[in-house]
Amino acid sequence: MIAVDDDSPAFLAGIQVGDEILHINGQSPRDVIEWQLLVDEGELDIDIRRSGVELTTTVSKTPGHPLGIDVHSAVFDRVRTCDNHCEFCFIYQLPKGMRRSLYLKDDDYRLSFLYGNYTTLTRFTEADFERVVTEGLSPLNVSIHATDPDVRTDMLRNRRGATSLRWLRALLDAGIEIHGQIVVCPGLNDADTLEETLCGVLDEYPELASICVVPLGVSAHTNEPRMRPHTVEEAARVCDIVAEWQDRFLALLGRRTVFASDEYYLRAQRPFPQPDTYEGFPMHEDGIGMARTLELEFSGEVSDPTGVRPGFFASVDGAPADGYRAPRASDASSRAEAAPVAVSLGVKRTAPIGILTGELGAQVLAPLVASVDRDDIRIVTVRNDFFGGNTAVAGLMTGADLSRTLAEEPEGHRYLLPDVCLSRGMFLDGLTIDDLPRTVEVLSTDGVALRKALRA
Repeated sequence: MIAVDDDSPAFLAGIQVGDEILHINGQSPRDVIEWQLLVDEGELDIDIRRSGVELTTTVSKTPGHPLGIDVHSAVFDRVRTCDNHCEFCFIYQLPKGMRRSLYLKDDDYRLSFLYGNYTTLTRFTEADFERVVTEGLSPLNVSIHATDPDVRTDMLRNRRGATSLRWLRALLDAGIEIHGQIVVCPGLNDADTLEETLCGVLDEYPELASICVVPLGVSAHTNEPRMRPHTVEEAARVCDIVAEWQDRFLALLGRRTVFASDEYYLRAQRPFPQPDTYEGFPMHEDGIGMARTLELEFSGEVSDPTGVRPGFFASVDGAPADGYRAPRASDASSRAEAAPVAVSLGVKRTAPIGILTGELGAQVLAPLVASVDRDDIRIVTVRNDFFGGNTAVAGLMTGADLSRTLAEEPEGHRYLLPDVCLSRGMFLDGLTIDDLPRTVEVLSTDGVALRKALRA
């Protein structure tokens, strides 16, 4: 345990930070999912180990009331790692010397349920299936990439790629909500193969809640000769294929089902689809419709930010804030405290404003900033030299690239930073906002927060 809330049931029962919980009512939870089910009970007999001594304590509380403990991770046993060797895996394209946790490849359905991670199902088992169905671990996110067995095997570099989609069929038959993903790699699963994949989805997996089609990300550190960015023409072809298949899905199923990521429209130099075509933005987390929601939020057409879908994870007592759905900013640089931090360091609220973002984000923000009747607001585009390649999204901005960019910007201005590039106040390269050469205000990555910051 890493924290025990004051005056909580756990605190009153004498449980301390550093105690190792062995059993709850005789059971040893494997992960935070089982943890939550167990601690929801009103009467708890908890076996702990403290400094090598095993103790038992009893907790009496209202059923469903939080126990008041923060655990060290969401998975207590070993995370199920990925045994695929996908050429397009971005983890293989990371530079050396980053913190070890960033190099972990998981293929764990529990992290799919908790965090929104994608699983290929190549390590999925009968026991996993039984647990998912019995405990209702839904929704799950599944990487499809191709429905042709040979193509999928080639892309995953795993012979089980040809057969593991049988679990997708079984999960759908059991009523589990599944969101699919297709990472499109030029020359491998684009063009006619993408058409065949979407045809296969319609024929074999029509119950899929949605499918996101996203482009291959290529960093400067890849060693895979077949991996390359899309051309403008290839990106446009993907947009056309998705539009055509949306019409087919809509005609046959009553919903569009498949959506292309915002990046495709930017790469293809195409306008984004209209907001109503996103059908509620079910895959907003995956970069599907983020530009349109930002526009709606910024204009005030919607009053609440779309944000991420919090799912089960947000309600789990004791789950750590490390996941994809977790808040990005640290307590010290939270959205609520960002403005006071800037004021305390001498930055005036009336100072000119620079909005920090990646090269793709700059394209999205440009028309929004232009709509504001002010000439003291500018977009500060951060070129991603840390990863290189076609890496250009705001979420992958690093402290090093921000430092290089900000060092060339004037002092005394307000610099707005989207929190999507932070995890517990830390950038991917291990730097923090305190390491930057200019004061920044960390904002929630949505149009509502940006509009309020520009009006402050």
